[in-house]
Amino acid sequence: MGRQRQELGKLGEELAASYLQKKGYRLLERNYRCRLGEIDIVALDGDVLVFIEVRCRTSSRFGFPQESIRREKQAKLRKLAQYYLLRAARPGPAPVTGQNQVRFDVLALLFDCKQATCRVEHIQNAF
Repeated sequence: MGRQRQELGKLGEELAASYLQKKGYRLLERNYRCRLGEIDIVALDGDVLVFIEVRCRTSSRFGFPQESIRREKQAKLRKLAQYYLLRAARPGPAPVTGQNQVRFDVLALLFDCKQATCRVEHIQNAF
């Protein structure tokens, strides 16, 4: 991944986290990594545990950011979520239990050429 693309991704994740906090989400994890891969953001929306994929693009020339999440990526995120739930359900002071409802959201950010956000789309129950 190129440096410019990495910087755009980092900026997008920062903006996404800020956006979600302003909406009242409680962020539990950012860039949660395990042997299966990475989840961009894990948060609570009330009692609902939300796994959030953040996608950024500088142009819609090749489609909107959310259109880049193919079935394979969705399946991978589901497996990551299952793994996360198995680990989070262990005893301890975690805010997650096996009783939480689960949802997958997408936060799509479309930037202009100067990397000023021009469009943020939050898709709840994306898949």
